[in-house]
Amino acid sequence: MTNIKDIAKRVGVSTATVSHVLNGTGRVGEDTRKKVLHVIDELNYTPNRIAKSLKVKKTSTLGIIAEDVTVFNTPSIIDGINEVAENNGLGILLVNLRIFHKMGTDFSDKDKLRKLLAQAFEQLHMNQVDGIIYIGTYNRDVTEAIPPIQIPVVYTYCKTTNESDYTVNYDDEEAAYKATKHLIEHGHKKIALISGKVDSVHSHERFNGYCRALKENGVTLEPCLIKNGDWEVESGYYLTKELLDEKNRPTAIVALNDLMAYGSIKAAKEKGLNVPSDLSIIGFDNREFSAYTSPELTTMSIPLHLMGEKATYILHELINGKTLEERELKLYCEMINRNSVCKI
Repeated sequence: MTNIKDIAKRVGVSTATVSHVLNGTGRVGEDTRKKVLHVIDELNYTPNRIAKSLKVKKTSTLGIIAEDVTVFNTPSIIDGINEVAENNGLGILLVNLRIFHKMGTDFSDKDKLRKLLAQAFEQLHMNQVDGIIYIGTYNRDVTEAIPPIQIPVVYTYCKTTNESDYTVNYDDEEAAYKATKHLIEHGHKKIALISGKVDSVHSHERFNGYCRALKENGVTLEPCLIKNGDWEVESGYYLTKELLDEKNRPTAIVALNDLMAYGSIKAAKEKGLNVPSDLSIIGFDNREFSAYTSPELTTMSIPLHLMGEKATYILHELINGKTLEERELKLYCEMINRNSVCKI
């Protein structure tokens, strides 16, 4: 098996020079560097990553703990992580907790959750990853479930209460504010809100954005136009029917995810209304199907890929011993204008 001593002997340089060429360190003349690279290619030399990791105490491998890869947000975040990792010569180990299969949607069993996470962190620790990115299924506090860990961790699509932790999320409140303001700018004053589950952080922050947009633009908040759904199509459908039965029905609806928005479109059509000329509808998440509804759904796009990128950049910096001032990063959502909103 070829090693750097063989390469050094063939070129007529020291092993330190070969090491500098391989690692891009030190000062090596261009002619010498080319000779070393030529011999490396000629001998088909592949660096021993295990030996190198023992020497520098790094494996150049990142761990990913995904609570559930079947959730719509997770694949795009992982893709963002992969892109940055590839560009920086980093490997990835993925652990999928399959949390919905094991716990359903009720995460109240803290002991079971802690056990799952302890196993996942231990698995990655045994594989000597340099750091970990933790991807939640939705924005919630995961502090109590996280075991003690001695390597850097960055959390995305979730958060912790530890001031020393690094998190990457998006601004729910600002996104709902933009969506509601967009409808107001199109002349709407009767704007309904179909929220998600009442115990959801996403619901609370998006509700705050909705209220702020109404207040700043002099639009009265009407409690009868606010409905609590459960993020599913059927709740959007039935709650929209209730809203359309109101004596003074809304001219627009902000549905806090695309599934409920699809239910709203279905209900409006069954009532004989045209979307958007009779009822404008905005969704949230920019799910793939939202571009194929009839009409195509205007929605808020979450920067999932960018969240994965940013989390990886931060983790890479932490692994290299840097301390970053900004520990809680919030990214902005983008409005995707399609055909479900019009002026009145």
